[in-house]
Amino acid sequence: MANVGVLGAGSWGTALALLLNNNGHQVTVWSIDKAEVEMLTEKREHKSKLPGVKIPEEITFTNDLESAVKEKDFLVLAVPSPFTRNTAKSMSPYVAEGQIIVDVAKGIEESTMMTLSQQIREEIPQADVAVLSGPSHAEEVGRGLPTIVVVGATTRKTAEYLQTMFMNQVFRVYTSPDMLGIELGGSLKNVIALAAGVADGLGYGDNTKAALITRGIAEISRLGTKMGGKIETFNGLTGIGDLIVTCASTHSRNRKAGYLIGQGRTMEEAMDEVQMVVEGVYSAKAAAKLAKKYDVSMPIVDQVNAVLFDGKSAAEAVRELMLREGRAEHAALPWNEKI
Repeated sequence: MANVGVLGAGSWGTALALLLNNNGHQVTVWSIDKAEVEMLTEKREHKSKLPGVKIPEEITFTNDLESAVKEKDFLVLAVPSPFTRNTAKSMSPYVAEGQIIVDVAKGIEESTMMTLSQQIREEIPQADVAVLSGPSHAEEVGRGLPTIVVVGATTRKTAEYLQTMFMNQVFRVYTSPDMLGIELGGSLKNVIALAAGVADGLGYGDNTKAALITRGIAEISRLGTKMGGKIETFNGLTGIGDLIVTCASTHSRNRKAGYLIGQGRTMEEAMDEVQMVVEGVYSAKAAAKLAKKYDVSMPIVDQVNAVLFDGKSAAEAVRELMLREGRAEHAALPWNEKI
């Protein structure tokens, strides 16, 4: 049995706390919101974020960060990506040398273009930082539906340790050394999911959704491999797998926000209606900056940014995507000119 601290009491933090508790671990969940801690302690259910899922009495909730971090075998950082750096900075004085922190959020910091694990390492250099990602909606994990994810770490030892901590009969965990690829896939797919939601909001069909998923993973892979991620990662669970579920699922906050934008809402109105952090909005500008820095073509990402921040209509963005100059699907494939 491990003693685990979960930082963040939203849907994902709560779902993983339930999973770890079911695996026999002692779990303490921290939230910065005192009212949220009191509600969860008393009601034993997160009615707004994970309704219908009962929380066992063995799980402890607190707003005391020090007690949630100190003397824990490992920590799960589950705050939304815009709050990762500040939370890590607050945690740092209590984190022991070599203590494992597994980040489970997805995003890229716009100002620095750093992934979440890079931000955590910068704020907590003494930590052993890992990531957990994959096609895994909290609503389904909380209900115990079969799910498969990947743990990325700098060492095999850390990855395999976390694999044993999380894995059970309904939650299968693979390991990978490609932390960068895992994080880029998990972050950039949120931007593509916004586009998929926009297409749904405009009333487009399955053909459009399939096109966005397929060309979206092409964009993610082009940038990701240029940055040092591995093509196997983008072809796997945290690339195409996570992209499919986020573009298609009714649980996806990014797809839902895109849907509302496609129906005519502004970005701000859509985010207010979703009532949760829409991480693709925060990653969109960073993705465009990275594409420019690494000289990679990302037309879907460009159009998402234009709709979100430049006032372009969703219909015009789709039109421009469709009417771009014709090109080969895979430029590296040779023609047999003798035929």
